[in-house]
Amino acid sequence: MDLDDLFAKNPGDPLVLLTRQDLDPLSVEELEMRRAVLESEIARIEEKLKSAVNVRASADALFRK
Repeated sequence: MDLDDLFAKNPGDPLVLLTRQDLDPLSVEELEMRRAVLESEIARIEEKLKSAVNVRASADALFRK
């Protein structure tokens, strides 16, 4: 899926702005810091996804009984 398709409805979304930011002016240190922050955010998202899947599975199991 293309990012333009994904975010077409909300062009002011911070994630859209982040993905379109020009990286050329950033130093190596700034790029490394940016990568670390994004990796941390990915880890946070993965934990939230696990939690959401577990909650859903628990709810499904409860209503199957």
